[in-house]
Amino acid sequence: MKKTFLSLLAVAAMSTTALAAEIKPALVYGTGGKFDKSFNEAAYAGAEMYKKETGTDYRDFEPTSDTQGEQAIRNFASRGYNPVIAVSFAWTSAMEKVAAEFPDTKFVIVDSVVDLPNVRSVVYNEAEGSYLVGLLAGMASKTGKVGFVGGMDIPLIRKFGCGYVQGAKSVKADMQVFQNMVGTTGAAWNDPVRAGELTKNQIDQGADVIYAAAGASGLGVMQTATDNKKLSIGVDSNQNHVHPGSVLTSMVKRVDLAVYNAYKDTAADKFTAGVQSNGIKDGGVVAAMDDNNKALITPEMQAALDKAKADIIAGTVKVHDYMTDNSCPM
Repeated sequence: MKKTFLSLLAVAAMSTTALAAEIKPALVYGTGGKFDKSFNEAAYAGAEMYKKETGTDYRDFEPTSDTQGEQAIRNFASRGYNPVIAVSFAWTSAMEKVAAEFPDTKFVIVDSVVDLPNVRSVVYNEAEGSYLVGLLAGMASKTGKVGFVGGMDIPLIRKFGCGYVQGAKSVKADMQVFQNMVGTTGAAWNDPVRAGELTKNQIDQGADVIYAAAGASGLGVMQTATDNKKLSIGVDSNQNHVHPGSVLTSMVKRVDLAVYNAYKDTAADKFTAGVQSNGIKDGGVVAAMDDNNKALITPEMQAALDKAKADIIAGTVKVHDYMTDNSCPM
């Protein structure tokens, strides 16, 4: 009896291994680097979560240029990797080309939309999430002046900034919001020195809370804010731990779940193409709360945050999306 039971366990283990081996996942990051403590690292965390749960390994690649990104996506597809996930709007054109060339391969792009039958496009309502952290910034500010430092000057990052402005001004209509972008090329995601300089300039003008939506460049924002005894706000991943007690909150995009779910759905033969949009209602964007920032969040701030979330879900508060008309009403 004992031998039979052990034999069944062995068969079960072999079946699990076989199931896990059915997919051959790949991941292509944005140009900010895998360990940016932000967007790319969130994608990495999702892949690691799936690997830990199933034992299925994956291959990944860190491009340093747009050319490398397209080459990596095509290389993975040609070598039989499936699904192939590309995180960054920068890979939109590459994904359109490569996914059309490999119709039997499943692809996922994060932060952009590619309309092909074998591509899942995962997008987020960053305006809603940025509204929430803007609200907290407005309540935390003692000067009535807050700041925003974006990475690459593109509509997506303007979307973050516009949501932030709306949230801050919901607290105080005459709240002053300084906004700067690190640059106009992909290098803007990995220039913490320049981001720190912009942050210092905003602090010198009176800003006492600065929101970074700049990939690895955001680390320069947080360091400079901490050095000057001001507050910062992280993005994409929960960055509250980067400078505990100095990071007011983080606008988290659940990019980790986009990667994890794509792998899981493919393995279960439940992969679907099309657009998946994630906002406050589905938990796709959140203002991070943990032990690292709990001393900074007053009961009044928490109550205001909860009300704002409920009002946005109910539709009584409508957050303007910069990308609908390339403008911000405030």
